[in-house]
Amino acid sequence: MRFTISREKLQEGLAAVAPAVPSKTTLPVLANLLVQTTEKGIRISGTDLDIAVSTEVIADVEAAGAITIPARKLSEIARELPPAPVKISAAGDQRITLECGRSKFKLLGLPKSEFPSFPAVKFEKALRIPSGDRQKLISHTAFAASTEESRPILNGVLWELRPEHMRMVATNGHRLAKMDVPVKTASAPTSDLIIPPKALEQIRRLFPAEEELEVAQGENHVGFRSPFTAVYTRLIEGPYPSYDQVIPRDNDKYAIIDKVALTGALKRMSVVASDQTHRIRLSFNSGMLKFSVSTPDLGEAQDELPVRYNGDPLDIGFNAAYLLEILRYLPTEEIRLTFKAPERAATIEPEGWSDPAKYLCLLMPLRLVD
Repeated sequence: MRFTISREKLQEGLAAVAPAVPSKTTLPVLANLLVQTTEKGIRISGTDLDIAVSTEVIADVEAAGAITIPARKLSEIARELPPAPVKISAAGDQRITLECGRSKFKLLGLPKSEFPSFPAVKFEKALRIPSGDRQKLISHTAFAASTEESRPILNGVLWELRPEHMRMVATNGHRLAKMDVPVKTASAPTSDLIIPPKALEQIRRLFPAEEELEVAQGENHVGFRSPFTAVYTRLIEGPYPSYDQVIPRDNDKYAIIDKVALTGALKRMSVVASDQTHRIRLSFNSGMLKFSVSTPDLGEAQDELPVRYNGDPLDIGFNAAYLLEILRYLPTEEIRLTFKAPERAATIEPEGWSDPAKYLCLLMPLRLVD
């Protein structure tokens, strides 16, 4: 195998694929990238056995072939190379030579035969979706997925594909984020996929919003493909909890609040909130929202904000860290909170959002201790 590639193209390919390589692994070949020649240049691939990423970059191929190269060392070398063409060649199954300007490196690789094969996903009947819609869904919901291993199904993001809309839902049992985006795809299949957030982050990072994506499902994998890049991920198996049952339909109190002002007040109160519960009391009255927090051995704090509130006076407790995280993803200057009672779930939505997407977050309250 022998090819010449620009330093920028090599860096571009490595930047796309390197995050898929595990930092620690008991299987030595997983610390390597598979480099294969193609008709247009080279294809660089990496995997941790759960997520696989592959991208094609333009190169001048002199002799076809394939070999695996240590990912970390190749990335570090590429980062330090001078701005000149890079010549890479392989002699046999393991010895790689890299030359650029007056620099010359020799690395030991592993045979291509040791690299795991990618999942069998057929794209002949792939669904085509606008990448921008998928980006929007991921960036507004994936944050709410659980990081605890006690309920593995909640470690994934539910992606519902329907003929008229796509929906993503994520929850950790205390908070939930749900977004619907209308779609116009001919003969779109009905499908429910549970995807790890780590894979969704790779997809969000690698595919520009203006690109159209092909999506195809294998036996227990799903593949995403654009003309030059592909991402495959293992699906989380099992039924996702029936989240619709926990979304309240009868909340009869609501408040409309300035997002920046609310964020500021919550951050101030969080300074003296408990490190374990992050509990803050919110007291709603007509025209005013009062914040209070009291933590034994630490201290107490109060604050207040003008709000538009409709309903009977209400005292409710929230985990400030969860509420702040939700606020970070709300796209409007004002937000709408709805309530029923201090022990019932509250909903948080963007107020005055003109986007065709529908976005709703839910937050379970914390019991107030008087």
